[in-house]
Amino acid sequence: MPTTLTTRFNDKSTGVITLAFKDAAGTAVIPTAITWTLMNAAGGVVNSRTAVAVAVPAASVDIVLSGEDLDYADGETRRLLVQATYNSTEGSGLPLKEEIVFTINDLTGVT
Repeated sequence: MPTTLTTRFNDKSTGVITLAFKDAAGTAVIPTAITWTLMNAAGGVVNSRTAVAVAVPAASVDIVLSGEDLDYADGETRRLLVQATYNSTEGSGLPLKEEIVFTINDLTGVT
């Protein structure tokens, strides 16, 4: 089930989503690779943001969305699909996948 944020972002403004990675036991891990894709409610990619690689994986990273990423004209709801891999004592190249759902406020007069 996706994680739903209670924080709403404003139309064409800036928003930051902080990701924290943990293994199956709940211990913080540093992924070997992280990518994310931004979609609208119907699953269409928004602002060509597909399989965006995080340059420096860490146990906690910030995804900064702004401008066209948060354009209300593409719909009120966004879905951020995060995919990562990590190594642990349980194995190598283990997958982590999460979908984060959030909404955008429609601001009158934003162009």
